Amino acid sequence: MNGKICLVTGANAGIGKETCMALASKGAEVVMSARNFEQAEEVRKFVISQTGNSNIHLMIADLSDPQEVATLSDKFQAKFQKLDVLINNAAIFLTDYIETPEGIETQWMVNYLAPYLLTRRLMNCLMAAPEARIINVSSNAHLRGSINFADLNRASNYQGFKAYAQSKLGNILFTKSLSVRLAGTAISSYAVHPGVVSTGIGNKYSHGWLAWLWRLGKPFMISPARGAATIVYLAAAPQIQDLSGLYFVNCRPHTSSPQSTDPEIAKRLWEVSESMIQPYLE
Repeated sequence: MNGKICLVTGANAGIGKETCMALASKGAEVVMSARNFEQAEEVRKFVISQTGNSNIHLMIADLSDPQEVATLSDKFQAKFQKLDVLINNAAIFLTDYIETPEGIETQWMVNYLAPYLLTRRLMNCLMAAPEARIINVSSNAHLRGSINFADLNRASNYQGFKAYAQSKLGNILFTKSLSVRLAGTAISSYAVHPGVVSTGIGNKYSHGWLAWLWRLGKPFMISPARGAATIVYLAAAPQIQDLSGLYFVNCRPHTSSPQSTDPEIAKRLWEVSESMIQPYLE
């Protein structure tokens, strides 16, 4: 990974932190993106101290705000000419319905629209790399997901898990759309299920029985380092361009849901997504 530049969102904890550690250990220049400066700066210093790699940078952005996503892309392009690996890792799980100031349900914005917008805005930097990769962190939760085009916010009878599952299904559909649209270029895209990982996502912003189950199950979940393994594999493995568009579990291609492979759903979702964040694409 020497000479390669990697951007990791949600880099201040859990899977994102371990991904940064592994990439830095392999010699990559890592750009960490996170919302909390103090926490992320401590992680940045820790990664440097543990790996001896001083090429670790930090860019702050709140991915629930599309303008901050746009600003993050601008900051990156002002500093770097290319992007070898974009890892859309940041995610949130909520049990309560919360809208952003733009009127977008927060899980849909952070987990799906932010990766869509960031990837689109960084396309020139990805095109400038000799061989670029886009890695979207999804989840097996997508198996219980569906895209509710009539109400993407799912504001009517809101259920947090259904909104989360929809966003993770969106990640896979986006990955497959990218692989089709970028065919013939040097850019490939992959979706990943990292496993059921012992992080704070299940109870940090949630409550009720789901949060209780998450706490109860934590001792049986895999470590963040193991959760990062497939992400790091896709970032570093040689010659996997012919696997672009696939969904990976445990470093191997894996079958995803029928909805995730439906080209009509993917096409419609791309068009709807573009209309939702059009003001921030330019």
